Amino acid sequence: MILANSSRRAMLGGGLALAAGGLLSRGSGAWAAVQGAADLPSIPIPPPITAAERIARLGKARDLMRRQGIGAVLVESGPSLDYFTGIQWWRSERLTGVVIPAEGDPIVVTPFFEKPSIQEMLQVPAEIRTWEEDEEPLRLVADFLKTRNLAGQPIGFEETNRFFLMDRLQQQLPKAPIVSANPIVRALRMIKTPAEIALMQAAADVMAASLRYAGERTREGMTPVEIDAAIAAAHKRLGASYDGGLVLIGEASAYPHGSKHEHVVKRGEVVLMDCTCTVHGYQADITRTFIFGADPNAEQRKLWDQVHRGQQIAMAAAKLGAPAGSVDDAVRRTYESWGYGPRYKLPGTSHRTGHGIGMEVHEPVNLVHGEKTPLAAGMCFSNEPGIYIPGKFGVRLEDCFHMTEAGPKFFTTPPPSIDRPFG
Repeated sequence: MILANSSRRAMLGGGLALAAGGLLSRGSGAWAAVQGAADLPSIPIPPPITAAERIARLGKARDLMRRQGIGAVLVESGPSLDYFTGIQWWRSERLTGVVIPAEGDPIVVTPFFEKPSIQEMLQVPAEIRTWEEDEEPLRLVADFLKTRNLAGQPIGFEETNRFFLMDRLQQQLPKAPIVSANPIVRALRMIKTPAEIALMQAAADVMAASLRYAGERTREGMTPVEIDAAIAAAHKRLGASYDGGLVLIGEASAYPHGSKHEHVVKRGEVVLMDCTCTVHGYQADITRTFIFGADPNAEQRKLWDQVHRGQQIAMAAAKLGAPAGSVDDAVRRTYESWGYGPRYKLPGTSHRTGHGIGMEVHEPVNLVHGEKTPLAAGMCFSNEPGIYIPGKFGVRLEDCFHMTEAGPKFFTTPPPSIDRPFG
């Protein structure tokens, strides 16, 4: 579990930036942890997704479009644009996107002044069509659809496309039916290839090593941002992009996304670290919970052991062909038998058991009650059935897994006990 990137960075302020800005006290435990990251052993990083794989994705998309009767798909800037074209671009009021027809090569639509940058990133055969600042970019899309005789066929919209794109395209093509592109884009992105799995494995390896590094160097009195600085430094050394994270101390751990109140590390209190990282565009999301500087008390040990058991229950329920929601149901039934809940009530687990993960930390589908999508080989999820006691503390253990033909397989091995919280 983690917040959206922008919110996460805003909350934490960026641990590595804190260190780089000289705000860590020289000689402090946090300073030593940041400096010591330079000595971490390297972790192998696979190559990025190739142009050939992106071209194959376009071929699969066209096959699905023909089966679904969709004439073209529009995808604006974001992970799905990167998925199909290699173009990594941010969203603004100016459209940069790809139009994928059911037959033939796509086009990329972008502002005239952005063409050189887009051309550098483009990894698939596609014409780049540009628009000037006083022109309507959706007219370029409409003209392309007309020349391909697609203006009267259903036009698929990627599910995160913004409303103004649909509104302005309909002004250009009032009779064009606009439909969801989920049967194409979501269907492809949900099932990861071996190359994607390898990148996610590398990200998970880096994330686990970074959490271990920071956890073992946590000292009394440290703040969340100081611990985060050590995590960020480890990522930098190991070759991954650190997306930020949550470091929740004491009572803050009772609230899945933390508290606005400042907490510092104290002996005998919970420290929960939930962080993400990226390797060549693919994510890892891991959470570790430990007790600082003292043996766990009976309540802390009980809660940790129950969450650890919850992860095992989730894995046992994650069977090929089973509805994704059945994994959440299996965990929740057991938790309710232990007196938590019912359902999402507290004390207990107030969030889903897991979320899809890939190019985004959170992507469809989720391990949540009612989700009927059947589990299939290549799907990737988090497994994080945390338990929270408001006003006291919480425990969350999170490891991601992918579905194989033989069943679920963890990217990282969950720690065996609260006495060995990093394995």
